[in-house]
Amino acid sequence: MADRLKIKISIADRVYPLTIDPSREEGLRKAAKNIEAMIKQLEQSYAVRDKQDVLAMCALQFAAKSEQIKIDDQADVEQAKDRLEVLKNLLDQQLS
Repeated sequence: MADRLKIKISIADRVYPLTIDPSREEGLRKAAKNIEAMIKQLEQSYAVRDKQDVLAMCALQFAAKSEQIKIDDQADVEQAKDRLEVLKNLLDQQLS
């Protein structure tokens, strides 16, 4: 427990005390900053009164972005596999 760090993260006007590995601090602080920026943007763009609604919209946007990255990565892997298969076939033709 001595190598753990106690920090406080503020999101949507609430403070969350966390005990974390020091290596995670920067990522958590950046994530909280990104959430706060998105909350501010959503509150300015939409007539939202309830923080719960804003937080749900933030969660949806971050989750959608994460899922889209996975989909894009999978498409890249499939494309690389296809290209490698073409190269393999060309090499097989040249070697036979």
